[in-house]
Amino acid sequence: MKLLTQIARILTGLIFAFSGFVKGIDPMGTAFKLGDYFAAFRLGFLDDIALPLSLLLCVVEFVTGMMLLSGALVKPASWMAALFMALFTPLTLVLAIWNPVSDCGCFGDAIVLTNWQTFFKNLIILIPVVFVFITRNDDTGVMSLKAGLNFTLAYVFLFLLFMRMNLAYLPVIDFRPYSIGTNIAESMSIPHDAVPDKYDIRFIYEKDGVQQEFTLDNYPADDTLWKFIDQKSVLISKGYEPPISGFTLMTEQGVDMTDQVTRQDGDVMLMVARRLDESDRDGLTKGYRLGIELQKRGTDFHIVTATPSAEAGPLVAGFSTLYADETTLKTVIRSNPGFVLLHNGTVAAKWSYHNFPEPEKFQDGDLNALALKSRTAAGNRLIAICAVMSVLLAVSLTLPFRMK
Repeated sequence: MKLLTQIARILTGLIFAFSGFVKGIDPMGTAFKLGDYFAAFRLGFLDDIALPLSLLLCVVEFVTGMMLLSGALVKPASWMAALFMALFTPLTLVLAIWNPVSDCGCFGDAIVLTNWQTFFKNLIILIPVVFVFITRNDDTGVMSLKAGLNFTLAYVFLFLLFMRMNLAYLPVIDFRPYSIGTNIAESMSIPHDAVPDKYDIRFIYEKDGVQQEFTLDNYPADDTLWKFIDQKSVLISKGYEPPISGFTLMTEQGVDMTDQVTRQDGDVMLMVARRLDESDRDGLTKGYRLGIELQKRGTDFHIVTATPSAEAGPLVAGFSTLYADETTLKTVIRSNPGFVLLHNGTVAAKWSYHNFPEPEKFQDGDLNALALKSRTAAGNRLIAICAVMSVLLAVSLTLPFRMK
């Protein structure tokens, strides 16, 4: 029984820690997902607390998981896990039935599940969670109160620091389709041998006051007495869907510039400011200075925004401005504003306005060299984070077996 208790705690702890961790990699993305839910349920007045609620959700999941893994405050952690599942299991059933948002976002962008998959996943997770809750008073491998509090505070502090870094300097791991190294034009194209969507198409005709359904094989094409009434299509199987869809860049006059930007040879710098009135002022100033420097060098620079052209006019004067869907821009880069360098149509580098190089460095510096330096710095941060998290996980997994 004690072995089963430990296994249940480890399984539950790993699931909760993983779920909180992948959300914590991209807390802004979780906030956007909450905003989608608020919009679907007509709770738009909660938009202002989407980010704080996202941070709270990430911390609760991750810390609950780590408390169960390490044996720190197991009883409160068991209650937290049980309450969490008691709230979200029926909620995911409602989402599966009504489908207001296609992706629940329970594992961020790392693992995309449909609402029904999420519901059945929760039913499976309920098994170890219930076992953990029933055996919450078993003190096998449980720390003392003082040690448990110290470990929990350490987890909270480190995870808050981790999320703060991801908010300021973009997610350390980019699970979205616009990650560095992605060729946008290729990711938007559909291969010639791609499998298309398959539909069951039915035609409804009427004759002598009687309606009847026909297929493409037997509809009365030559019988003029039948009168066409309606047509219905049911999706049987989903075909190939390109990784990137809906990425469109338009000028103020309505000219589509997508191909020209994504298939251009050489470097193109995009300053993505999804809502100019909400963008960071210092970040915009950096971008304007950068645009001036790049224009002097003959390098293309575009401001990309979802702000209506009538409102954007004074804020983009003197720069090439392209307009795109706001949801698409949120997916391209989380920072507002954010900077994306394309080299021959491939994403070479992405910067938040927090860690964007000073525009003066672009005067004589090579853009690809700066992109390489940026990728190296991001890689170093990822290695450091993985090392710290690996140590935490190793300690957490071994502590319960070394303690009474």
